[in-house]
Order: sequence, then structure tokens, then C-alpha cells
Amino acid sequence: MRRTEGADKVTGSLVFTEDMALARLAHARLIFSFIASGSIRAIHAEEALRVPGVVSVVTAQDIGLEDGGPELPLARNRIFHCGQAVAAVIAETPAAATDAATLVHVEYEPLPAAVDLEQALIAGAPRVLPETAGSEGEASLHGAAAGGASEGARPAGNVTSQMELRRGDVEQALAGSEVVEGALFTLARVHHGFIEPHVVTANVGPDGSVTVWSPTQAMSWVRDGVAASLGLDPGRVRVIPMPVGGGFGGKIMQLEPLVARLARHVGRPIRLQLTRSDEFVLGQPAPSSEIDLQLGATAHGDLNAIQADVRYDNGAGTGWHTGVTAELLVSTYRVQDFHVAGREVATNKVPATSYRAPGAPQAYFALESCVDDVARRLGADPIQFRLRNAVREGDPRGDGSPWPAIGLTACLEAAARHPAYLKEKDAGEGVGVAAGSWIGGFGPAAAACRVEPDGTLALHLGSIDISGSDTGFAALAAEVFGMSPERVRVLRTDSTTSPVSPIAGGSATTYSVGPAVMQAVLEARRQVLELAGIHFEVDAGDLEVADGEVRVKGAPFRAVSVADLARDAQSGKGRGPIHAIGRSAPRTPAPMFGVHLARVRVDPLTGAVRVERYVAIHDIGRPLNRAEVVAQIHGGVVQGLGRALGEELVYDDEGQLRTGSLADYMMPTVDLAPDIEVELIEIPSEEGPLGARGIGEPPAVPVLAAIANAIRDATGLRLTAVPFSMEAIARSANRRPVHLSA
Repeated sequence: MRRTEGADKVTGSLVFTEDMALARLAHARLIFSFIASGSIRAIHAEEALRVPGVVSVVTAQDIGLEDGGPELPLARNRIFHCGQAVAAVIAETPAAATDAATLVHVEYEPLPAAVDLEQALIAGAPRVLPETAGSEGEASLHGAAAGGASEGARPAGNVTSQMELRRGDVEQALAGSEVVEGALFTLARVHHGFIEPHVVTANVGPDGSVTVWSPTQAMSWVRDGVAASLGLDPGRVRVIPMPVGGGFGGKIMQLEPLVARLARHVGRPIRLQLTRSDEFVLGQPAPSSEIDLQLGATAHGDLNAIQADVRYDNGAGTGWHTGVTAELLVSTYRVQDFHVAGREVATNKVPATSYRAPGAPQAYFALESCVDDVARRLGADPIQFRLRNAVREGDPRGDGSPWPAIGLTACLEAAARHPAYLKEKDAGEGVGVAAGSWIGGFGPAAAACRVEPDGTLALHLGSIDISGSDTGFAALAAEVFGMSPERVRVLRTDSTTSPVSPIAGGSATTYSVGPAVMQAVLEARRQVLELAGIHFEVDAGDLEVADGEVRVKGAPFRAVSVADLARDAQSGKGRGPIHAIGRSAPRTPAPMFGVHLARVRVDPLTGAVRVERYVAIHDIGRPLNRAEVVAQIHGGVVQGLGRALGEELVYDDEGQLRTGSLADYMMPTVDLAPDIEVELIEIPSEEGPLGARGIGEPPAVPVLAAIANAIRDATGLRLTAVPFSMEAIARSANRRPVHLSA
């Protein structure tokens, strides 16, 4: 099925937030701090205010912000990172706002900064945040919070939270292992790289109510966040979700409270649109991480111990990824003894946030690299070794809960027989395999369905479509009702009238909203059959729906159109419109597994890596729209390849970003993307619509490890830092197995 909004996108007729025309609309530009830590002495805006078209230069004091942490829309006094917004210029045009912003002069009092993990963790390090605090709210929305984890001792210094997962005696198990492999695995910060930078429009009504137009992944989060910032009841904030030009976890909520405050301050609609450079400086990226992992196995090939120390650099934020990473590290294979300690660390950089499968690529890069090395040491086939140790239905996760029906072994078996794995290797070629998973997000949802007088179905949903989910819901509704998908329309409104839905993140949308869609459509179908039964004077169970008609089974010549039934129902003599609602509240997640195969060729002189063939095998439960599932897998793999082969946010010793443009930040280009072969495994989930699972997160998870293992197979090098260094590969002319962390 074609994307329901595809034609509007490719013809340019879809209205994004930037395209909106509002009367008296003014434009804002931000002034950013160029120091990583310090305080504001003074802000001089006299020259900026003389620029024609400038309406106002706004500071934190002007919009009523008190002293606080880096979460303030504008810094009032304290600076926590380079790129923190300290003032906003409001003007009649974007050009005037840009010109005036260059004329705002800010005086700072610099303070010592801790700009990386090493600096932040040393004794006596400069304190980044005013107080320590934990934050699992976003993790839980992604379905990624780790249950069963215990909190460690009270955090000190720049450690904002810490946790542990422990079972058995890992020290004794490692001491008794035949083989132990491990290394320090590091991942750099990365930018989301979406096509559309952040852009938000807000307006304040005469009664003080606020309307916000935003390409957000989380309409309810924006509503509640703006309401809290402005001291309003959430019912007085109306959020109109706009088409999202790419999100990947980076467009949940960031600029909306600030724009709403600016609109209230000047009494007119305000639009704040980040430039690409602004996006690099202010847009919250994925955090960097370090995982020090040791993996042990017996002589018989059984994994028996995992020990890991996980550290996340969250910038000037509290962070929450360690729980996700720890849970995945100890839940994928049958390991009796484990101990994983995790720390969230604050540094003087822009706060980090979620990015496609947050915490999972980090976990599996470390785990699958070590699994591969253990298999090599034992002389075992990499896939058969994984199959021997893979978890199955009923096995305990790290938090003690049992795995439901999962597809890990089925994906591994499919990989073992795939030609990309079995084909003989040429000189300089390597084959890598890696598994990965995502536990899955879920949440309560509702949907409404009505049958229109023309016989079409109208679905009213509150979910945000960033991945083709509307197309899948249209296909689902059509199959359940018994009509063509082209005759199903998805309707969207805003936060004041939309049905409840979880955020568009964590692979939660299809799994959570789909059952509500099915329930609503089934009830609408029941109403149609009831009306047709009265029309034919037969029992509704003797009727069927097909091709826009209701027919008597066995007598297709006795038929009435759905359109006629809908029109009659809405007539003065009818029983009322055909309208139904559905609700769902999944109780457990639907975990998603995948196994990737990569064949790469490495040039030993330059260190260049070329991915010649890539296979992604995923358990999807049941694909509601196969083409969209495949497209999601393609996108996730390419994002993983970009991360493996060059994407990196580099900061200097003063916390300044040095890769803040597309000329310096290496986004994947078409020459890096091989043909991606997709194989779908169908093991239905218990609660998903028709057994469907999510697919947004999983394709990005195994990529780093699959490429690293392929390079290891081709060269003998175990690369442990992402992105992978061409220089490190070229330096290793002897091709002996070594561990390189840079």
C-alpha cells in the first residue's frame, strides 16, 4: 500500500510548520553562549534594537524566569554549556532577527568546566549541575526503563544517578571461565540528522490560552510542558501537531515552552526556526558512552559470566540510558552470573536525549563484539555459538521477568542458512554477524471510527505519524472491516480533541494504537451488520462485508452498499450515525529481535571499509504493511552505517563543537549504502494488532557490531571505538588480532 501522505510530500503540498501563514507573525532568533561554564554579567542589546524591524530583545528576566538549571528556556544567570540560549531577538522578518542577533553583546564570567567523562569523574572536578537528580520519565515512555535494577550509593559530584544489576557470583564465574574476552567500548555523540530543523510557532489568545504548532513526537508532553512553564491548566494549552520532517527521538519537546513565553511577552504569534548551524549547537544529540565489558565462557561453549561498567556522558542533563543498556546486556543470552554497574554523568556540553533505540546500539556493540571473540577463541561457528546460548521463551530477563514468545533463535537460524553467510570469502573480505533487540514501548490508546455516507471509513487517531503508521492503520482497518485500504481516511485534530496515544517513540505506536483501531473498526462493522440484518430480515451472523457491500452469505445477489446503510442510519428515520470507539491498554511489551549479516571489503593501505552486502533479518510479528516495514529497516541500517563509518560530534577542550556543519559532520552518503536485503520472521506477539510488533528501533541496533565483526574477520582487528577509524585499520599491517580503542 502506498503511503497515505506520500503524494502530498513528493509534490510539496504538505504544509509543514515553516509553511504556515499567520497574521502578525513575528520571528525569533536565539543568541547562544560561547563558554561552557560560567555566569552572565550583562547583556547589551542597544545596537540590536536599532535594527529596522526589530520588535524586542528578550532575556530570562523579561519573561519571568528565575535562576535554575540548564533546562531553563533562556539562561538567567548560570551557563552550563556552549550553545545555551541566553537571549532571543524578535523581529518582523527572519532576516531582521538574524541581523540583530549578531549585534547583541553578552559579557560572561567564565568558570572551570568539565567537558568529558574523564574530567567530570576525577576528584574535585567542577560541579556541572546545581544538584543531582534521576530522570527515568523519557526512558519509561520508550518502554526502556529497566526493572529489577538497584540503586547504588548516593551519587556524588557529577554522577547524577547510578544503578546495578546483579545475579550470582560473577567474580567466581569469571575466574572459572575457560575463555574471557573484554575491552573498553566507546561510542561518540551523534546528531539526529533529520531533514527539518526544529521549528515551533505559538500564539496566545485574548483569554490567555496558548496554541502551539509543533512537529513534535509527543503532543501530550508538549501540552503539559508548556502548561507547567506558563503556570496554566493543561486544558488551556492547545497543541496542533504538524508533519514531522524527521524525529528519531530528537523532537519530543525542547523549544515549545520558550516560544510560548515569547508569544505571551510580545502579544503576537512567534515562530522560532533553528538554522542548520543552530541545530548542531542546540539540538540535543545522542549521548556518548563507555562500556567496560568482560564476558566469560566454559570450555563447552556456554556463556557463564558478564561483568560491565557502563558510563554515559549526558552533557548538562541527568540522563537515563544506563538502565536500558544494562538490561539488554544481561538478557540476550543465558548467563547465570552477572554484575553490571551503570553511572549517568553530567558534563558541560549540551544535554543529550534519546536517539533511535536509545541505549541498545551501545549495549550490543560491546556484547556482540565480545560474543564474537569468545566464539573465535573456542573455535565455534559464530551463529551456532549464539544459538547455543540464546534466550528463549520463558527464560528470565535481567529484571527476573520471563521472556514472552520472541524471535531471536528463528532469526539466527535464518541467518545461518542465508547465502550471504555461507558464500566463500574473497581475499580482503570479512563476514560479520550480530544480534540485537529492543524491549519495546507501549501505552494506553484510544481510537474512533465512523462510517461516512459515501461508504468510506474515517479513523480519528491521536498518534503522530513519523514512520508510515497511518498507512499501516488504514491497511489494518480495511482488513478488519472488509474493504479496500484506499477507502479509509485517517483524521487528525489537536491535543484538545484527539484520542489518547503514547508518544511516537520506542516502537510503541503500532503495538499500542493498533488494538484500539481494531476494536473501533470491529464495533463499527458490527453496527453495519446489525443494520443490514434488519434490512434483509436475517441474522447478522449470516452476512458478510466485501467490496463496499453487505451480502447474504451464499446469496451474493442479495446485497446492500455500506454507503446506503450509512446514509439511512443518519437520516431522520435512522438509528443514528455509525460511530464507534476503541480502547487499548497493553499490559506488557512485545520485544523485537533482529540478526544482521555484513560482508565488507577492507583496503589495508587506506583503511577504507566498503560494505558490499548487508542482510537484516527481523521478527516483525506480522507486518501490517510490508513495504513500510522494509523501508523502516532500510532507514535504520543506513543510520547505523553512518554512525559506524564517520558520524561524530567532536568537542575541543573548551567544550566548543568542532563538527557543527554538514561539511564537517559525516552523514552517510549513497556510496556508503549497499543494497540491503530484508528477511521478515513472523512470530506473533500476544497483544499486538493481528500479532504485529514494532520495527522503528530494532534495525539500528545490531549494525555497529555487525560491521565491527566483519572488519575483525577481514583484518584481525578488534575495533572498540565508534566511529571506526580508517587510520587504525591502515596502521595494522600485520593483521594480527589486537584491540584498538581509537
